[in-house]
Amino acid sequence: MTEADWDLVAAFHAQCSEQNLLRRWGRTRLTPRDLSRLLAHAQCWIGLAADERPVALVCVGPVSREPGAFDLGLQVVDHRQRQGIGTALARQAARLASARGAHTLSAFTQVANGPMLRLLDRLGPTSHTRDGQYVEVRLALDALAPDPGTAAP
Repeated sequence: MTEADWDLVAAFHAQCSEQNLLRRWGRTRLTPRDLSRLLAHAQCWIGLAADERPVALVCVGPVSREPGAFDLGLQVVDHRQRQGIGTALARQAARLASARGAHTLSAFTQVANGPMLRLLDRLGPTSHTRDGQYVEVRLALDALAPDPGTAAP
């Protein structure tokens, strides 16, 4: 994704509830400037449905001052949650981070964001560090659980 994809990002966010936006961004509105800052630090992409409508946004990039740790940002539109989209995109982000030299995937979310916490825990053994109403979840990429959708060799 690039800044030229702002219209896709805006169309994606238009499909999200205020609660969904608050859980992901801490506010209900993302601006083109926010996107520019995000793209300066992370690789991002939008997941599209078969009808070309945006249904997910994922970003992964290095955590500042911690070599080998990459941050994961993930959001799926409300009506497409619990369909495996987020899990598939998180796995793809983990593979990309690993290919770029990461050993740890980190996500910072609200303690009340049960769907994201369950998704991360399904990816493999995690550690949780709580900070008030937020939690940092860390996943060692060498312990990434195998994708149940793929056959073992």
